[in-house]
Amino acid sequence: MAPTLFDPEPPEESPRIDVKIEASWKEVLKDEFGKAYFAKIREGLRAEKAAGMVVYPRGPQIFNAFNKTPFDRVRVVILGQDPYHGPGQAHGLCFSVQDGIKPPPSLVNIFKEIESDTGIEMNKKNGNLEPWAAQGVFLLNAILTVRHKSPASHRKLGWENFTDAVIRALSEGRENLVFMLWGSFARSKKFLIRADRHLILEASHPSPYSAHSGFFSCRHFSKANQYLKAHGKGEIDWKL
Repeated sequence: MAPTLFDPEPPEESPRIDVKIEASWKEVLKDEFGKAYFAKIREGLRAEKAAGMVVYPRGPQIFNAFNKTPFDRVRVVILGQDPYHGPGQAHGLCFSVQDGIKPPPSLVNIFKEIESDTGIEMNKKNGNLEPWAAQGVFLLNAILTVRHKSPASHRKLGWENFTDAVIRALSEGRENLVFMLWGSFARSKKFLIRADRHLILEASHPSPYSAHSGFFSCRHFSKANQYLKAHGKGEIDWKL
């Protein structure tokens, strides 16, 4: 099995373990992997594994969003906070759950908005968003790992330094992307995005606690497709 961030450091005479991430992202982010904060992430994850703690998603899936959606294929960015913290849910794509797992309430509300906005009938029993990722929807969590049953437990691990760099790279290195920022946390990242180059869509979080405060009827999915079509990028098929 390929080494991951969880694995122990190799002996000094051994080659350094590389981050297993899609080639275009590895090139764009190469300077980040050698920084002190990234070493802290490695150390923190290894320490928790050594202590017997359960961390989600599993090692090979930490960079799943990057591996499913190469840098040059990104068309839409949806920003989440951190992974689901229950067994079998998280697999490296924000808001998405693995096959056979019941979609959580926030994802169900996303599906409801898609139906209202576009008329597409969504399968609310399937919460795996990999078909979106394959079309260029970059499903990024700002924090890429979480401890079992402990939401936001890795918020101070250093991941936000990394994902802020990811957002900046997309903002500066690409044009005419759609950024969907839902909730105060995601909206706090707006300063990283050049509004003169991209479409920024903001709304409340799709959580049952806030969806009625601006997420429902935001029409982000049709607005994204209108913008993409106007810039010659083709529409996203939101149906799963």
